[in-house]
Formats: sequence, C-alpha cells, structure tokens
Amino acid sequence: MEIRQATAADLDAMWDIFQSVIAAGDALPFPDDFDRGTFQSHWFGAQTSYVAAAGSDVLGMYKFGANYPGLGAHVASATYLVRPAAQGRGIGRALVQHSLAQAQSDGFLAMQFNYVVSSNAPAVELYKKLGFTIAGTLPKAFRHGQLGLVDAYVMYRFLQPQDT
Repeated sequence: MEIRQATAADLDAMWDIFQSVIAAGDALPFPDDFDRGTFQSHWFGAQTSYVAAAGSDVLGMYKFGANYPGLGAHVASATYLVRPAAQGRGIGRALVQHSLAQAQSDGFLAMQFNYVVSSNAPAVELYKKLGFTIAGTLPKAFRHGQLGLVDAYVMYRFLQPQDT
C-alpha cells in the first residue's frame, strides 16, 4: 500500500468511499444527499487530499490543511475515511501517521480534529494511541443513525514537544 496525493483520476473511488461511509450514519456529519460537486470542491479545494492505494484500488483517503486561516493557520486539521471493506487492516493508522508527518513537515504546531463522534470507538482509541487528547466535548452534537444523539469530541495534539 502506498499513500500518495490524490488526483482527479481518484475522484470516482473517493466518492464511492465517501458515500459508503456516510450511508452508515455513524461517523461523519454529512447527510445522505450530499452531492458530488460539493464533495469534489470539499476534497479538491483549498486543502490537500491523499489516498491510500494498493495498485489501482483506493482503500482510504484523507484531506488535510490549516484548521483555520490567518491567526489559526499554525494548527492543522484532517478528515479520514477508509473503505468499509478495508477497515481493521491498519489503513486508518497509516493515514493518520502520514498526515502527522506531513503536518510537521509543513511547519504546523499542532493537529486538531473538530468533530470526532464519541461512539466511533476505533477512531477515538486510535487518535488517543497516537497522542491526541480530548480537548472538549460537544454534548449531543451528532445525530447517530442508530444511537440517536451522541457527543462529539474536539481532539488535539502538539506535533513537537512543548515547554511547560
């Protein structure tokens, strides 16, 4: 498996992954009727997108960039998706590790995830193992497809050791 910058040729596979992940209604705040044009501008706009691929098969993806412009541009953010059939094989971990290295290389001070669904235990545990902490809880911020209203977390990690 290689992780590389996404190209326009990856759009169909990325759209397929996105649709399959949002259909579950358990991890991302996007509705089922999120349209392809908005997806394309979201994933090929101001932020950089990467894919995890085994040959021509796209297994996962992430988008990455500054969390906010201007005075908040020193903090990166990313969104990750793994094809449901490929989950549990370390692809998510590889994508997160790749994004952390990319953020550090690009000079970001920290990485922040603005909206991690609390019931998405595999993601929450992975992020914690990779050094993220829960910086805040958004009570009942996500309408889970089966569990109803659940919390969402803001998670944060410095990319370099900080003076105390």
